[in-house]
Amino acid sequence: MSSTKESSAGNFLKQGTILAAASILVRIIGLIYRVPMANVIGDEGNGIYAAAFEIYNILLIISSYGMPMAVSKMVSAKCVQKKYKSAYKIFKHSMVISVCTGGSMALFVLICAEWIEKNFYSKFEGIAIPLRVLAPTIFIVAVMGVFRGLFQGRGTMLPTAVSQIFEQIINAIVSVAAAYFFMRAHSASDKLAAWGAAGGTLGTCLGAVTALFILVAIFMLYLPVFRKQTRRDKSSGVISTKETYKIIFATVIPIILSQTVYQLSGIVDVTVFNNMMDAKGISAKEVSTLQGIYSTNYKLLVSVPIAISTAIASSMIPSLVRSYAGADYEGVKEKAAMAVKFNMIIAFPSAMGLAILGQPIIRLIYPSSDYATGGMMLLTGSTCIIFYALSTVTNGVLQSVDKMSNPVKNSFISLVIHVILLYAFLKWTSLGAFALVIGNVTYPLVVCMLNARDMVKYLKYNQEITKTFCIPFLSCVIMGILTYIVYQGVFFVTHKIYIAIIPAILIAVISYFALVLKLQGLSREELYEFPMGRKMSVIADKFHLLKK
Repeated sequence: MSSTKESSAGNFLKQGTILAAASILVRIIGLIYRVPMANVIGDEGNGIYAAAFEIYNILLIISSYGMPMAVSKMVSAKCVQKKYKSAYKIFKHSMVISVCTGGSMALFVLICAEWIEKNFYSKFEGIAIPLRVLAPTIFIVAVMGVFRGLFQGRGTMLPTAVSQIFEQIINAIVSVAAAYFFMRAHSASDKLAAWGAAGGTLGTCLGAVTALFILVAIFMLYLPVFRKQTRRDKSSGVISTKETYKIIFATVIPIILSQTVYQLSGIVDVTVFNNMMDAKGISAKEVSTLQGIYSTNYKLLVSVPIAISTAIASSMIPSLVRSYAGADYEGVKEKAAMAVKFNMIIAFPSAMGLAILGQPIIRLIYPSSDYATGGMMLLTGSTCIIFYALSTVTNGVLQSVDKMSNPVKNSFISLVIHVILLYAFLKWTSLGAFALVIGNVTYPLVVCMLNARDMVKYLKYNQEITKTFCIPFLSCVIMGILTYIVYQGVFFVTHKIYIAIIPAILIAVISYFALVLKLQGLSREELYEFPMGRKMSVIADKFHLLKK
């Protein structure tokens, strides 16, 4: 790989690590505030909260969720060609579309919240209350997404990262406080759990408002630079308004469809699980409680490492678009390989760590929840982290090289298989909520397999196996054994989870990276691309873990 290509690939990884670090911090804040909030509103309230967010997410995706990625791709492509007038025009018209679609969906939720509850979520009594609180957030996030896409298309993830952090801080403070005060104010209501969930959704709304203010402020600071570039743009043939909208819709619709199919898997999970459990005579309260355990103890925890792959995919797209536009197909493949390898280095130990330490983590942060069931869910389904990491990155690669429809097709095929498996497990087995966990593993597994097939077909892409998959897998197996021994040993002596879990996590981190380096899973140059990679290399040299 040439130094130029290394620099280019390294830059998107550096931008990705900025966004990944912010995303991890956001998820950690989310875990922290969800602890008191989950304890305040209980498993039933968490079930309602999760169901409301399933609806919110699908409407957000339909209205604007693909816009940041689409704007990023389109702006990056125009900036490569130095067509800044066209890039700025794409930004302005994308904003018009987001305002219209986001506003329409927000009004729909406000007006039709009770209809949604009655026809789709009758088991979640009171879900209309948190849905109405969430409604304005759809509009706010739609607008916010266009700003984030503009900055990402210009090659900087910092505005997105900063706005995400402040968004989550406000979300955390307001969610806990509002959940508590809403439940006190409505203590006599038969929809008490729903009011608690509504407090949590109020935090989401006000957090989004904060993030939007930050992005607008940064945009105003950048605006003179944008205007200066457009004045200097002497390129002929600025795209027309009609052509601009055509490009936007051609780019954003496949992304939205792909994300919609993905989110539909969550909606389908809740709906099928709801109906099948009802047919088996399971009470509404027990159904919402199991759903709360699944969404809070399982999905929320696995979302933390998955955030890394999402960040890498977001930062990768502008760089891949530039390489593809310049017919640098080898550069495209090299960047894709680096992104996949980076993700696998993180995904394997994350999956093993949650499988081994899932139950004590849940006991520590959600003491009032059913930690035994939650821990078993993580043991059963933590491998989804690996498959989501792969599917997210491969989606980004295909979208970057103008194969926009392929992720949609692959996601739809996976959804069909997912629904069949979920129905079969719920109908003919006693797996219950664990059928949801298995479905959460099989869905991304099928997607990444189909995406890999398409990458071979269209890019002649061959993924390196040994260093990308085999060495991380072997390292994490040994890490898992050591982690389990250390945790159980310290817990046997102290009987304190918070004392036992700290050395267990330390031995997991140290042993995994020592093994990966010793087995030559990472070269010195690749290690440099990690956060604090050069400092890590100095330590590795002292223990003779890296080749000279």
